[in-house]
Amino acid sequence: MAQEMTSMALVSADSLDGYIQSVNSYPMLSAEQERELAERLHYDGDINSAKKLVMSHLRFVVHVARGYSGYGLPMADLVQEGNIGLMKAVKRFNPEVGVRLVSFAVHWIKAEIHEYVLRNWRIVKVATTKAQRKLFFNLRKSKKRLGWFNNDEVQMVAEQLGVEASEVREMESRLAAQDPTFEMPSEDDDRDSGYTAPVYYLEDKSSDVALSYEENNWEAHANNRLSLALGSLDERSQHIVRSRWLDEQKTTLQELADHYGVSAERIRQLEKNAMKKLKEAVGEAI
Repeated sequence: MAQEMTSMALVSADSLDGYIQSVNSYPMLSAEQERELAERLHYDGDINSAKKLVMSHLRFVVHVARGYSGYGLPMADLVQEGNIGLMKAVKRFNPEVGVRLVSFAVHWIKAEIHEYVLRNWRIVKVATTKAQRKLFFNLRKSKKRLGWFNNDEVQMVAEQLGVEASEVREMESRLAAQDPTFEMPSEDDDRDSGYTAPVYYLEDKSSDVALSYEENNWEAHANNRLSLALGSLDERSQHIVRSRWLDEQKTTLQELADHYGVSAERIRQLEKNAMKKLKEAVGEAI
């Protein structure tokens, strides 16, 4: 049942016109029909009634979504988000409140669309707090011309929205900002405009997957050969090499001489012979 309800919210951009035509053909409900379905859902958990309530109001979601077409976002996505808000409203609708579903659902529909707009309108969020979100949508609605507000208009908007004039100026600046394209626009391919697209300066030239894999593979191979070469040495030679070269705390020649009861020169000779064998076995100077 839940999957069936979720599928009703999916809208394809390729078939948006067909979707709109389909939802407009679905019959609207009278107040009596709506209340009867709402009571079945509210008191009996009837999912089929919920489906009918949603289907009869999908055309209203399209109407609300069209009001957000100025944000440059896909209409199919706006409608889809609005449908999610509608389903949430239907789930929470109480027929005993005495209002029509459309009046209750409009707030849920707009809330979902608002969240979608704020998440996707810009790469960098223009509004993060509840107050900023309110200012964002109201400021776009209040803007009467394409240019910047003058001082009188800023004060008027600030008074209407109950915020400081500085907040209006800051939000207006955010609204006017444009995200740079990641790649160079086709008309600027000659790069004569002075603009450098991020694709050129964000490239990590130090990263080469093939080279990195080759280096890691060679390092593992060398370590394996070194391990085999060490294993071919006698126990005393292995201990000398590890103590002198591989251990974190390096041991001096004299300390090893005292350990084995020989001269430091003898330890040096054993170390030299062991290192020669390792170099020959590994095939590369260490």
